Amino acid sequence: MPPPPPQPSPQPPPLPQIRASDAERESTVEILTRAAADGRLDVDELDERLQAAWTARTRADLDVLVADVNVEALAPRPRAASDAIAVVEGSEGTNWIVSIMGGNDRRGRWRIAQTCTVVNIMGGSELDLNDVELSGQVTQLNVYSLMGGAEIRVPDGVRVDVSKFALMGGHEVRLGDDAPPPDAPLIRLRLVSVMGGGEVRRGRKLSRRDRKLEDAEGHGELGP
Repeated sequence: MPPPPPQPSPQPPPLPQIRASDAERESTVEILTRAAADGRLDVDELDERLQAAWTARTRADLDVLVADVNVEALAPRPRAASDAIAVVEGSEGTNWIVSIMGGNDRRGRWRIAQTCTVVNIMGGSELDLNDVELSGQVTQLNVYSLMGGAEIRVPDGVRVDVSKFALMGGHEVRLGDDAPPPDAPLIRLRLVSVMGGGEVRRGRKLSRRDRKLEDAEGHGELGP
């Protein structure tokens, strides 16, 4: 009896596609936005593709969205550290943020006037300046809190000058030891709190997971 024919070796399962990161989604969104500004996409196409970009699961999903809009010409250029915050001279911008028995949360792309006043009365505000557009080389930010408070995040690469007064309250300022260049934009912070307080920190707010890792490292709970 002849021997049985050899059985074909099983094929390995296909490799899964690489998942998209938040940074890759943001890069795709920027490419699509520039493509629309250049006339390559109309408003409806842009809206449809932006929604698809934010919900994309893989890199391949993102590649499809920009395949027909000349990616090389429109790809965003990395910003140097000195360009970490934009300064566009002008008088327009947010100059009042008021929270009364409520709150305000400002983050992402927004423009701040050369003088901005923040008022918190039995309420609070969270201001993230890491992606803000400044309207001058010097920005005066006044924060007044009555039975309320504020959390302020300032970006790397800018000078920060803080003056503070607290009655039956307090302020916490942590800006780190790195000294920005003398010609960097200046943010002047004036903090006045009565039965309230404020917190000023440099850099972006850590995610819950990163905060846990940072706390664990600080307490020596992680191995080498």
